[in-house]
Amino acid sequence: MPEPAAGASTYTMGYDDDFLQMLKWRSAETHARHLLPHLKPGVSVLDFGCGPGTLSVGLATAVEPGELHGIDIERTQIDLARAAARAGGHSNASFRVADATDLPFEDDTFDVAHCHTVLNHVPDTHAVLSEVKRVLKPGGIISCRELVAASCFSEPAYSLAEAWAVFSTLVAANGGHPEMGKELKIRLVEAGFKDIQATASFDAFSSPEGIAVLDGVITEWFFSETVVTAATTHGLATQEQFDQWHIDQERWKNHPGAVGAIAFGEAIGSKPR
Repeated sequence: MPEPAAGASTYTMGYDDDFLQMLKWRSAETHARHLLPHLKPGVSVLDFGCGPGTLSVGLATAVEPGELHGIDIERTQIDLARAAARAGGHSNASFRVADATDLPFEDDTFDVAHCHTVLNHVPDTHAVLSEVKRVLKPGGIISCRELVAASCFSEPAYSLAEAWAVFSTLVAANGGHPEMGKELKIRLVEAGFKDIQATASFDAFSSPEGIAVLDGVITEWFFSETVVTAATTHGLATQEQFDQWHIDQERWKNHPGAVGAIAFGEAIGSKPR
């Protein structure tokens, strides 16, 4: 894939309908449960890289009447997040277009900062974490949940383990960090956070609905013309490999024992007082 501009924030996955379906499948209760015990009514939250707001609205509920501010670099995602907040009556949640490396907030503004699968896609992780630390109050906490691509799997595996490896290479080629979930504690230490708690978890897909969600994302994104062309042009895989992976993806989807899982690392740290 082409080299990203130095320091640019990129997003490998794009925003097709199937990927948005998976984003909407998420909630604060399922995907930020490591953070929820640290929240209480009245605290202020920054949700950086908020996407369509599916986690944001749950976080807003947890801290009401405290305020939640969500930012994302994509206008379409901010529009979706605003619509979700209006539909749910979350008057304490607001959203704006902004870059996590240049946040439009004063120093020492927030009690909590949260992100989910954001640092995976940002070339300059330290710049983001430093900027987030700037807008956190002394003693405020940061919570991150990020991908561990090497631990993701599909079973029966067939040849799909090779496809997962190519996915990791694509993320890295786009300036991202496919193993960021394993690196979170180190990155937070390097950024000057303290009292860091690191955990790990999986998003598992085994119900018919879950299988359909994961299959939709893989089929519509990984086997898209854009991805196949990029991978084959840059020698990451051959057309024949993609053809076999597509066959095996169909076999996986239709197998009665099919299960898939996406692995994540989580970390919570605090800004020194």
